Amino acid sequence: MKSLNKILTLAAVLLVSISLSAQSPPPPNNDGGSTSSDPSGAGNTVGGNAPIASGLFILLGLGAAYGGKKLYDLREEKLEE
Repeated sequence: MKSLNKILTLAAVLLVSISLSAQSPPPPNNDGGSTSSDPSGAGNTVGGNAPIASGLFILLGLGAAYGGKKLYDLREEKLEE
């Protein structure tokens, strides 16, 4: 029964990921140039030149801290036995 649940879950994840990759492309930007109100051109680029590096490092750090806590709890649990 457990293997059937795993297979069904895997099939559902694969079907969802296939349907999500079939989305239409975003509309084109305005020739990639800048406008008179925004000389940097940030308003016309896809994503608006948003920095993602700092958020990525925060998420990686939080994930590492969570994993470390889980390992610590597992080690403490084994020591109690």
